[in-house]
Amino acid sequence: MKRHERMNALLELLGQSGSLEVEEAATALEVSAATMRRDMDALAEQQLLTRTRGGAVLSAVTYDLPIRYKRGHHTAAKEALARTAAAMVERGSVIGLSGGTTTTEIARALATRADLAEPGPQPHLTIVTNALNIANELAVRPQIKTVLTGGVAHSRTFELTGPYSELMLRQVSVDLAFIGANGMDPQTGATVHDEAEARINGLMAERAERAVVVTDSSKVGVRCFARVGGSEIFDTFLTDTGIPEPVRREFEECGLRVVLAEEGPAEPGDRASADQPDEGRRAD
Repeated sequence: MKRHERMNALLELLGQSGSLEVEEAATALEVSAATMRRDMDALAEQQLLTRTRGGAVLSAVTYDLPIRYKRGHHTAAKEALARTAAAMVERGSVIGLSGGTTTTEIARALATRADLAEPGPQPHLTIVTNALNIANELAVRPQIKTVLTGGVAHSRTFELTGPYSELMLRQVSVDLAFIGANGMDPQTGATVHDEAEARINGLMAERAERAVVVTDSSKVGVRCFARVGGSEIFDTFLTDTGIPEPVRREFEECGLRVVLAEEGPAEPGDRASADQPDEGRRAD
């Protein structure tokens, strides 16, 4: 197990129990006690846990873990969402991506989509993002034109916010935007923990011809501090099949079209599979 994977697993264990002894964690992750102490110390420096005598407890700020430590959360669902989202994208379009683990997976799915990865004299896709980590991954791919907003970097989510981000976004037009959320409620709409991120995410959605809020079903029914928006800026809610049927209908009654991502491969550019319902399939 690589170090970042081990740290993620340690945080998962802490999330379940709230506290861990060094020896207990070392046994669970099959490493030495010395290795576990070093991992705990490293995570404590980033305020992701608090060291105690002989162990660690969960830090109060871990609700908003850095993206590099959050990839293990609901991974299968997020990968399914990413495949479905990537299938909605047409070659040559301008795509907006907010920050977040799910939108990061969408960026990776787009970067590796066969028709978009082909070499050529011009980029096959333009991606506008306020997420430093997404821009970092895409900048080395010449087939994708990456546009990064300015702004002030959030220390834990790698998102840029503030007036510089707003100024840049008001100067561009986006064909399709995928906006992540920490909570999604039929009445409240999409919400996040930080009001500055909510403002930028909402503006990115407004600048898009079509805006999709995307999050796995574990966030459904959750209301966080800052509201991004509902059906007034989003026309589609992309989530996984874990959403209860009555809740799905409630979102649609509130004006949001619901698309369900199912585990399994999605064909690149297959708009029918991503956007249209098939007989016997609850995709819309």
